[in-house]
Amino acid sequence: MKIASPIPRRRSRIVIIPLIDIMFFLLASFMMVSLQMSRTKNIHVNLPTASQARQDYQPDMLNIAVDKSGAVWLESHSVTLSDLSLVVSNRFRADTNLPVYISGDRDTLHQDMVKVYEAVRSAGVQKVSFMTGTQPPATP
Repeated sequence: MKIASPIPRRRSRIVIIPLIDIMFFLLASFMMVSLQMSRTKNIHVNLPTASQARQDYQPDMLNIAVDKSGAVWLESHSVTLSDLSLVVSNRFRADTNLPVYISGDRDTLHQDMVKVYEAVRSAGVQKVSFMTGTQPPATP
C-alpha cells in the first residue's frame, strides 16, 4: 500500500533567465573590450573637429597622414608622393574595394592635403575619406 506524503513533492526545473542575463553581460563586455583594441597605425596629428565625426575602423584600410610641415606618412612610415602613389596603386590592384583614410594636422596647408588626395585618386581609389576628431562638448 502506498501512502501519500502530506508534503507536496517539488519538481526540479531549470531557470534560464539568469543564464541569458549573464550571456548578454558577457557579450556586451567583449564588445566594449574589442572596441578599445582597435587602433589605427598612424602618426599623431592634431585633427580638426567636426560635429558629426564617427569612429570607423577596418583592418584592410590604408591610413595616410599629413603633418603640419607637409610630410606624408603611410602607416607610421614617412614616404614621398611618388612612393605613396606606387604603394596605393599596388594595394588597389590587390583589393579594388580598398578604403583610404587621409588625416591631416589642423595646421596642414590645404595644398599638401590636395596633393595627397590627387595621388590617391590617380591610383584609381574611389573610397577616400578624411579623418576628423570629435567636437569637444561645449561648456556653459
